[in-house]
Amino acid sequence: MDIERERNYQRRKAQASRVRTIARLIPVIKSIKPVAYHLLSSWEKQIRKNAEIDIAKGHEPPGAIRDRMEIGVAVLRTIGRAIIEDRISSATIEKLLNILVGEAIIKQGDKAAKEEFRARFGSAPPAFVLISPTKKCNLLCTGCYADSDRTEIKLSWPVLDQIVSEARELWGCRFFVLSGGEPLLYRDEGHTIMDLVEKHSDCFFLMYTNGTLIDEKMAKRMSLAGNIMPAISVEGLKERTEARRGRGIFDRILKAFDNLRQEKVFFGISVTITRENAYEVFSDETIDFYFNQQKVNFAWAFQYMPIGRAYTLDLLPTPEQRRWMFQRTWELVYDRHHFLIDFWNSGTATKGCIAAGRSGGYLVVNWDGSITPCAFIPYSPININDIYNQGQNLNQIWEHPFLADLRKWQKEYGYSKNHSKEGPVKNWIMPCPMRDHFRDMYELLQKHHPKPLDQNAAEALSDPDYYKGLVEYNQRVADLMDPIWEEKYIR
Repeated sequence: MDIERERNYQRRKAQASRVRTIARLIPVIKSIKPVAYHLLSSWEKQIRKNAEIDIAKGHEPPGAIRDRMEIGVAVLRTIGRAIIEDRISSATIEKLLNILVGEAIIKQGDKAAKEEFRARFGSAPPAFVLISPTKKCNLLCTGCYADSDRTEIKLSWPVLDQIVSEARELWGCRFFVLSGGEPLLYRDEGHTIMDLVEKHSDCFFLMYTNGTLIDEKMAKRMSLAGNIMPAISVEGLKERTEARRGRGIFDRILKAFDNLRQEKVFFGISVTITRENAYEVFSDETIDFYFNQQKVNFAWAFQYMPIGRAYTLDLLPTPEQRRWMFQRTWELVYDRHHFLIDFWNSGTATKGCIAAGRSGGYLVVNWDGSITPCAFIPYSPININDIYNQGQNLNQIWEHPFLADLRKWQKEYGYSKNHSKEGPVKNWIMPCPMRDHFRDMYELLQKHHPKPLDQNAAEALSDPDYYKGLVEYNQRVADLMDPIWEEKYIR
């Protein structure tokens, strides 16, 4: 382990130790509000001080470091506010601080596993795994990226359990994401998704869900487990949400919010942004409704991807909308300190694309065992069921040439470049190879021929109008976003 990396690890270890101490003292701290707010203020000052030190080093674009700093401040204020206002259960406080913040975010996973991986492969392992345990869903939403339906396609319980255990052992992962289909519909060998969460109590889970199955009993179980945070899907306010998800769904979502608040679960929302709802999603009315009235703690914003059921380029936010959303997203983070991530416009927070198992990134395991680089790249080069049947493990998946070539693209794009020594990195607010650089993605798909996840993905790949339309869209977005990158981040 080189000296700089060891020094950084020891610094992070000390920070995680302070978090553990604070977690133990929470019952006292939150009852003395001036002390609690003073502690939050001192941590915020430290985050800002560390950012200025990183800017001075010159390794990354200075604007990107500032963005990451403000996201850190927003996370700190969000968690601190929820604790002080007594909106999180004691079990959730303990695991949110110790596992998610301390182990996953600050220490960035288990040191021994990461160093063993680095010694073998020459880089750090993925930070987390996204698992879609079932394709089954009780809704039939327009444009579903997973094309979910009532079909009973799922991972077996032994495979699902092994994925989490192996990622923990081989990669040091302490954080996992559950998606779908609807994860709360998963059943196999008498086990549910909450059985997985409870079994792996030293890990933390983010779960994307439509929320309709979160009744009082389920909310209580989540609260007692403490290591799961649901992100409930909405499309804006009631009219937009029900237009896509069905009549009556919005009221069921509000009931789920109420159940989660009653049991003091740390929860948020997930939003798909299209050309039709872009301005509504980020409007003052919508932001106030969710963050201030409904007390959601975070929001994940996913700009529409032209994949899945009834895919179309017509729902992509226009380049002008995307520029506006970029400005609006960071306004809500910098000025209002909302914990809000737009996975395209917030690409500076992750140093670009995080797909394909790059260091600090992730891989996806789907309901049928297919492995994809990202939830929004519906092409699979390998299947985890085959890997496990051959007595192999996640490392063999990570080594696949298709994933390796995608990581090479990320590196050349600028993910791991030293900004001051190797020249400016490319535009991290256009980070996605699938949607922002489809010409490059198409070349990789033609080279490796990964299996399309479904008929929609196969049709898109063979459609010349799809290729032409995305490439033209990429250029129009670049014409608007590249000058922002140059002015705001590089200079």
